[in-house]
Order: sequence, then structure tokens, then C-alpha cells
Amino acid sequence: MRRRAYESWGRFPRAMQKSMAVRWRGDDMPSMPDETRALPFGNGRSYGDVCLNDGGVLLDCRGLDRFINFDREKGIIRCEGGVLLLDILRLVVPDGWFLPVVPGTQWVTIGGAIANDIHGKNHHVAGTIGHHIRSFELLRSDSTRRICSPSSNADWFRATVGGLGLTGIITWAEIQLKPISGSDIVCETIRFHSLDQFFEIARESDTAFEYTVAWIDALATGRKLGRGVFFRGNHATTGSKRVLPEPEKIDLGCVPPIRMVTRPLVRLFNTLYAMKNGVSAGRVNTHYVPFFFPLDVVGSWNRLYGTQGMLQYQFVVPSESALNVVGEILDRAARSVAPPFLTVLKVFGDRSSPGLLSFPRPGITMAIDFPNRGQPLMELLESFDALVTSAGGALYPAKDARMSPETFRAGFPSWEDMLRCVDPSISSSFWRRVTGSST
Repeated sequence: MRRRAYESWGRFPRAMQKSMAVRWRGDDMPSMPDETRALPFGNGRSYGDVCLNDGGVLLDCRGLDRFINFDREKGIIRCEGGVLLLDILRLVVPDGWFLPVVPGTQWVTIGGAIANDIHGKNHHVAGTIGHHIRSFELLRSDSTRRICSPSSNADWFRATVGGLGLTGIITWAEIQLKPISGSDIVCETIRFHSLDQFFEIARESDTAFEYTVAWIDALATGRKLGRGVFFRGNHATTGSKRVLPEPEKIDLGCVPPIRMVTRPLVRLFNTLYAMKNGVSAGRVNTHYVPFFFPLDVVGSWNRLYGTQGMLQYQFVVPSESALNVVGEILDRAARSVAPPFLTVLKVFGDRSSPGLLSFPRPGITMAIDFPNRGQPLMELLESFDALVTSAGGALYPAKDARMSPETFRAGFPSWEDMLRCVDPSISSSFWRRVTGSST
């Protein structure tokens, strides 16, 4: 076993764990010492402790980074579980194909994407990544292997999609891509001044635009509460299929000695950002990278939050209660001791998610980043939990670092159906916390 600094993207909580590398899809799962539990680890872009295994072992799967087959006519790709979304896009875009669902960063492995059943700006059209997975191989700790698909070993498919890595290692996966005519996105930006206006624009946009999302000024209060900028776009119908060269990253290199996310700086950023996007320029073409992955140009931007790390709070609530719940959470966040920073708001579509523990469901989802301010922030987020659960909503496990077992079980009533599929040699800090399990 080797030691390396493994942490989640939020850099909270800390975990003491060892690691073992998985380098070839044909290998068996590494054997563990008695009573030691392991967890497959992708690229660590989950925010909380879903990718951590305090006191246990991480199975580093980034070595599973090979492409197996690419059918350029049908748009079907098969690759190992450690391949990054970035690498998939760089391979397939020049041939006129695109991943059907992408999150806010390219630095996610396909295994991690399946394990968290990622969603994107087009959930109202495409659903989650799980809807586009044709099949995958699941390697268990007893060295058995299952080829899982929606029609073969379907129960294992449902348990593994959104299953948080608990069912085994995804050694390879086969994905159905979507055709595109060019690598650009034709997009619009619209400034809105209230949550009511957001919902009006969202209703109008969902029928005509594949990609929709909004940025919210989370420090605005009173009459300005809920103001923001709405982004919507479609793939260009003409143009080149170019892949941009890897940009020079602005890399912090180390954690700043002082927290950079302070209320005055966040307020200044929000003002400048709103001004920059305040006047619509009509429909403009932009490459897919800045449209989908604007933060990828800043390496290790999570370090801006200082040595204590950050927490992202992402929830979904039914549409009928969304105006009240979102408004109340924004108001409490703006007045809190921890200045809320990046905040996005999005409408989920009605397509049912394929996984037992999949997060997306019909309704409204919002994600807010907070610098870790200890107990005062935890108490604030607990007050959010009460609003979300009373409205019949749920929190996103991939972004969570602190929800209680009660909150988890309320949001994921099918969690007990997972138990028979959880590998007995696999566990995580998250799973132990939300289920009360000791292993």
C-alpha cells in the first residue's frame, strides 16, 4: 500500500487513508487485510466524503485510462472506468459526437460519473448519464464480474448507477454519444431581477433550448433577492469540430494563508459579474469548453476557500414548493456568517433517474458554495435541511459532507434496497455516516 494526499474537492472533511492502485481491467480487485474496507476512487471531484474512506483504503482507479473501442458511425464508445470526460471529448468531438450529459467540470472519470449519476444543464432533455450507459462491467471483491445493462443484470445496473462506488469497481463502460454538427454552442444570456422572473424564463427556455442554467447573486436581499443571470444554449448546426488546445491554467499552487472568499470580495465579484452579463448581446457562438466548464481554467480554485476548505450545499425540491424554499434559503444564506459564493439554479426535467440512489428528480435544484466556518455554518445548513425535507426534497450525496442519517433516509427512501448489492469489502466515510454502519 502507498500513501498519497487524497482529498475531496471541498477539502473537508479530512481523512486518513491508504491507497492501492488498480491499473488493468483484467486484474482482480486487490485483497484487503482482514476487516479493512476499500473504496474505488476516481479523480476526487466530489465535494464531500462520498469519495473518502477514513481509516480504510482507496482503490485508485485512474490507471484504468484506456480506450477500448470507438464506433465512429454509431457514436458508441467503450473505455475503462478511469478515463476522464476531458479525454473522451477530445477524442469524439472531431468526429461529430459529444457526451450526452456533462457536469460542470471535465476532470471527472467515467466511473465516477456513473457512480454519482451526474446531471448537466440539459437534464430536462437528456436526463442523467445513467440514461445513456449501454453497459458496464462490475468487478466485485470476490473476483466475480457482472456485465450490467438496463436489460441484463438490471438490478445491479440500478444499484451501481448513482451507487456511490459501493457495489464494486466499474472496469469499463460503454456509452451512447450524441451527434453534433460543430463544437460551438449558440448561447444567450438574460439578466433577471427576481425568482419569479427566473421561473418565467426557465419555462420559456426549456422548450427551445437544450442547455439552461442560472447564476444567482446569493448576497442579494430584499427587493433584489433572487436576481441573477440566465444562460441558455444549443449546439451549433454548422461550423468546425475543433478541440481547443489545453489552456494555460491559473493555478494557485498552494493554499493561501488567508481565506480569499470574504463578503466584500464576493460582493465585488457579484457586482462585476452581473454588469458583465447585464446586457444581452443576442445569440452568440462560443466553444463548448467555456460554456460548460468555465472554472476548469483555474487550477485548484477550491483553495481560494482557505485551509478549512469549503462545503457545497445542493438540494432539489418539488416545483410547487420551490419558490418559497429557494427564496428562504437564499435569504438565510445572504445574512449568514459564511458568505455564499458560487450559486447556480436549474430546473430538472420529469425523466425518472435510473439509479436507486440517483439524485435528480422533477423539481428545482440549487447549489451554493460556502467557506467552512465551523459550527455556525453547520447550524445554518441544518436549518436548510429542515426546509428541504419538509418540502419532500433531497440533498446531493456527491456534494455532501455533513447531512444526518435522517435527512439522507428522507431523501432516498430506496436506500435499504441498496444493501444487498453493496460489496461486503467496500465502504466509504459517507456511507458509514448516513447509514450508521460501522463498516
